[in-house]
This record gives sequence, structure tokens and C-alpha cells, in this order.
Amino acid sequence: MIKCLIADDEVIAQQILEQYILQSEDLVLVAKCRNAMQAFAQLEQNAIDLIFLDIEMPLVSGITFLKSLPHPPKIIFTTAYAEYALQGYELNVSDYLLKPFSFERFSQAVEKVRQQLASRKPETDVSEPDDACLIIKEKGALMKIPYDEVLYIEGSRDYVKVVLSGKSHLVHLTMKKLESMLPGHLFVRSHKSYIVSVPKIKLIKAAELVMANQEIIPLSPNYKDTVVKCFSVGK
Repeated sequence: MIKCLIADDEVIAQQILEQYILQSEDLVLVAKCRNAMQAFAQLEQNAIDLIFLDIEMPLVSGITFLKSLPHPPKIIFTTAYAEYALQGYELNVSDYLLKPFSFERFSQAVEKVRQQLASRKPETDVSEPDDACLIIKEKGALMKIPYDEVLYIEGSRDYVKVVLSGKSHLVHLTMKKLESMLPGHLFVRSHKSYIVSVPKIKLIKAAELVMANQEIIPLSPNYKDTVVKCFSVGK
């Protein structure tokens, strides 16, 4: 799954982008932002793969915002102003959509991002997971935890608790870093303090999840749509 963020101060533009994202099976909308400050806050809390970024926004422009990011995700500019196209490509954005744009043009831009993400070489850090395991450091040693054994992860400041059936591991790691290490089709954030295993979700209720071991995990309104979509795709 490609986790997306919309940063645009126009409500109609947000609605059109949200509709297009919902029509794309592998795209998940994490949040909609009206300005760069909101977008920056979302990047601090979530692992984002792609931002649909407007240029003319209040307070801080999309270009200024992009230049401020040391390690930006993939960017697709969405703007009504053609004169920024050259500057956009100089900033190495994936594509430049001139409003109003069709779903077909949107899909072409997203396909470029898919290809770029697919060709991206994995980092060689030993803390990164292999194809089927999460690799963590505990008590000075490296440990492999198979993805299918993880029920959920609970975060608290700079530590996370990786919960398995009958035991757990406390790891000195932030939620944002751990979320970036996990495959998006298997794990999803349900709350600012929780990441859950999608295959281990048994029931989705109004404000909570029932996991396979009957534990109750909070479900925030900000993440509910993403959880429901991942759960439905998983089925």
C-alpha cells in the first residue's frame, strides 16, 4: 500500500483528490491538511510514501515546505499555476498536475510513483526487516520476530512494546521509525499510540478494534478509514 497525504487549502481540491485516491486500490489516504504546518505534523507522526502537494497555500508555500524537508517522500505537485513546473522538476518531484486534472492524468502520475517506489533500493541497516521478519534490538542483541506473530505495537515516547501472543518485547524506538520498517499491507496505525497487524484484526467497531486474541485496541477517527480499507483489501 502507498500511504498518501493531501496538502491543499482548497476543500474542493481535497475532495477530488480523496475521491481519486479511493478509486485506486493500492493508495491509502492517511490525512488531509490545509497548510504546511499541518502536513509537517503528520509527517512527524506517520510514515508517508506520497504527498499530493499544492503550491499556493497560506503562510508557507508548497515549494518552501518541500525545501524544508531533509528526507521528503515522493511528491506530486497539484496546482493551478503552470509557471512553477520548471521549479518543481528542479526539486525532483515525481509529477506536476495542473488543475483541473482528470482521473486518467492522476493515475499516470501515481504510476510514476509506483515505479519509483518499486525500484527504490532497500537500506542496508541491520535494524531493517527482511522479507518476513521484524528485526529489533533487545538487551544488546538482535532478534527476529516473524510478522505473523505480531498482534500489535503500542508506543510511549521513545519506546514501543511489540506484543505477541502471550509475550511482548520493549524496544527503544519511535513509532514513526517502527512504522516505516513495517510492510504497509500487513500493518496499519489505528491510533497515535497503536499499530496493529491487519490479519490479526477480528472485528472493527465504532471506536475500537477486537484483535484475534480478544484484546481491545483503540481506533481513532483520524485512522478509521485507513484501517477499514486495509482490512477490506486484506479480506
